[in-house]
This record gives sequence, structure tokens and C-alpha cells, in this order.
Amino acid sequence: MQGKQKTLIVIAGPTAIGKTALAIEIAQTYQTEIISADSRQFFKEMSIGTAKPNPQELATVPHHFINSHSIHEEVSVGTFEKQASAKIDTLFQQNDVLVMVGGSGLYINAVLYGFDEIPKADENLRNQLNQRLASEGIESLQKQLKELDPTYFNQVDIHNPQRVIRALEVCLTTGKPFSSFRKTQNKERNFNTIFIGLNTEREQLYERINLRVDLMMQDGLLDEVKSLREYQHLNALKTVGYSEIFNHINGEWTLEQAVDKIKQNSRNFAKRQLTWFKRSEDVLWFNPSNSKEILDYVETTL
Repeated sequence: MQGKQKTLIVIAGPTAIGKTALAIEIAQTYQTEIISADSRQFFKEMSIGTAKPNPQELATVPHHFINSHSIHEEVSVGTFEKQASAKIDTLFQQNDVLVMVGGSGLYINAVLYGFDEIPKADENLRNQLNQRLASEGIESLQKQLKELDPTYFNQVDIHNPQRVIRALEVCLTTGKPFSSFRKTQNKERNFNTIFIGLNTEREQLYERINLRVDLMMQDGLLDEVKSLREYQHLNALKTVGYSEIFNHINGEWTLEQAVDKIKQNSRNFAKRQLTWFKRSEDVLWFNPSNSKEILDYVETTL
């Protein structure tokens, strides 16, 4: 489109693929700043299990939306869209190029294409659904969502209790499918987008994931999760890398079983991330080892 001088370079892909390193390299090349679109890295209390950039990486380039919220705050896709869009507008006043990086497809889409206002949840209903999750497991919630909103059921990560419960809240509160509130009309954005996806052979990706989990354990993940034990009921902590260790701390699994489960659940999570991003025709895919090719592509496109 004519008149759009600003460009947002988006780097997406599965967990452990190397998004952080590439984002920093591109941001340094263009002397610009990074917006994180990783829904777990917002929380300042969670660092090792969310694979945040380390302090040295954070010091090389200004990052936004890392350590920006507390686990006690509710961060929805809608609030992220508003806050990130406002931050991007501000940063574009000083920069022609910005980098957005993350593996949370819903959050990236909200910034690129917009997100509908979704009704606020009833606190009692949320508590009831969380109690059902605890007593009956996620299967009964998945079944109900499939009945109430088959469209969303086929799109959502049905193993993520937060997403399933959020959709059920809306279905039960409004009497309408959650999918009916989601964007049908893209919002007009006043910047260009270069959308880069990172992927590699599945075997190699799984090796990277397994290695990352081992490194997290070496870096003190067990102690980090122990320090958060009293907050394990919070939505922010019902996530891969934390849930499994809570199961160990609560006496359900050995540490070895918990670590194996983190690896398995991370691999499954990576598969779902890839499924999500592969639905978009806007993404151009690269191997993470080809950073020169990626930088050349960005330079040519700009």
C-alpha cells in the first residue's frame, strides 16, 4: 500500500527453534527494538521455564513485554493487542523498522489483524469450570466445547486448559459460540509486515527441545517452580514446564517422570504452534541456521 513507511518484522515459529537469537540479530542490524509476543514471558515471576532471553540478551537490544506483568494480573489477547499496538505506534515515531518475536500465534495475529472485543468472564463461572477441570480432568471440558462451538474446537489448542475454559466461559455467558466473537474483518494497520517463520527437520527440532529442557533443569527450574508453589492455582502457572514440576512436588511423579513429561508436552506444543503458523499464507519459512539468507531477504524486501 502507498504511504506506509514503517515495517514490522515478525519472527514466529515453534518453541526452541532460535527465534530470540534471530530477533536480536535483526534488531541490532537495524538499531531498533523488540516487541515480545510470547504470552508466558510477560510474567516477571517466571523466567527459566519460559525460556526468556537472558540478562545479556536483554541488555543488547531494548525489549518490550518481557517481565511487564505479574502472574497475579490477567493478560488477555485483547489487552495485549491494545497495549502492544500503542507501544508499536510510539516506537514507530523514532524507528522505521521494529521486530516482533514470539510463538503465541493468537497474540501475533491480534497485533497484525486485530481482535474482537470479547465479553468479560463471570468470576463464579470461571471458578466452577476450574473446579471441574480439577475434579473431572480436561476431557469433559473439551467435550462440552466441541458441542457448543465445534468451529473453535477444531482451531484451538484443546490441551490448553486456559484456552478451553475461556471459550466455554464466553459460550455459557452469552449463549453464542466463542468463534462468533473472533475477527472476521481484519483491522487496517498503518505499517507493512515482513512475516518470517522458522522451522527445521522434526528430529532436529525435537533434539533442540529436549536439550533446552535439560538446560532449564541445570539452570534451576526445579527451584523456580518450588518458589511459586503457593501460586500453582493461577492460570499463568498452568503451563508446560510448571504443571509437570508441580505434579512432582505434590508427590504424583518422580522428577525424572516430570522432566520426560515436560519434553513430551513441549514437543506436542511445538507441533500445535507449527500447525497454527502454517495456516497463514503471509509467512515465509526459513531454516534458523540460514540467518544470512534471512537478513538478505529482509534487506531486499525493505
